[in-house]
Amino acid sequence: MKFKQFAAVAAATALFAATGYLGVKSAANVEIAAGADSFGALSSFIGGGAAAVIDLPSDPYLARLDIVGSIGPSSADPLYGASYGYDHSLYMELADAIMDDENNKGILLYVDSPGGTVYESDELYLKLMEYREKTGRPIYAYFAAEACSGGYYVAMAANEIYANRNAWTGSIGVIMSLYNYEGLAEKIGVKEINITSGRNKSMGSAWETLTDEQRGILQSLVDESYGQFADIVAAGRKLERGRVLELADGRIYSASQALELGLIDHVLGEQDALKAIIEKAGLESEDDIYAPERPQTLGWLNLLSRANAARPKSELEIFREILSDKRNGALMYYAG
Repeated sequence: MKFKQFAAVAAATALFAATGYLGVKSAANVEIAAGADSFGALSSFIGGGAAAVIDLPSDPYLARLDIVGSIGPSSADPLYGASYGYDHSLYMELADAIMDDENNKGILLYVDSPGGTVYESDELYLKLMEYREKTGRPIYAYFAAEACSGGYYVAMAANEIYANRNAWTGSIGVIMSLYNYEGLAEKIGVKEINITSGRNKSMGSAWETLTDEQRGILQSLVDESYGQFADIVAAGRKLERGRVLELADGRIYSASQALELGLIDHVLGEQDALKAIIEKAGLESEDDIYAPERPQTLGWLNLLSRANAARPKSELEIFREILSDKRNGALMYYAG
């Protein structure tokens, strides 16, 4: 068999297997809801897993939340290899679970994130503040490579913040990004027609130019979220609001700059920071830090998805991705 023929057969086989697996997974999910265990064995065989498991330790511990990657509404999907990173639903559940657990001695926020959506950033922040108020236990934050915008926002729930000397942080601000395709539409002869109940109902459409009134409306939303951000920084860092507004022009700060400005408390390497946090929590070693068991990646299926992502994309595919960009028009605490 010639190489091209062999490659075609291999590709078709892989596609068939992936499609078949997804069908089995979809059907198996129904069984899981009914209490069946068969899919667990299948997913483990392939290299995947079900949802993260919260199994709290029987000895004193710190609960670790990995605020890694973009903060958003859905939990990590093992189909694409996301066995490590931000998992919103998991962290909300974990915070609730440890509130009444006497073995829990606090929370460690490991932050390596450019930020994310306003809603989820604030929701997790509020949950962490509820934990602090209800338990009186401390929250510690460690900043790795970056803790910007929404990542910094969440960390305002911490009693104490440690940062790696190479960490970037700050980016205190809000952004709303909109696309406009009017020029393209004119070139290809496409026009969007909206039948609306009011002149501002279709504002933000990618096919229409914003009016001054509409820009003002959207700016008011950004300003309100920005004011909220400034307030929680002022409260979290015990700074005057006016001082926060001076610092919060969207810029990124180095760890040493952030320390000097009072935006963090310590600049330490990861191991030294963890050692200091463990000692302050009255624990003995890193073994006393607990994180829920996370789903594993789906082995070969993950490789297929990565290979597909790495291949060159046509102009049409790129355009489709832009059109489906979920950040378009969303309020974001994000370091772009």
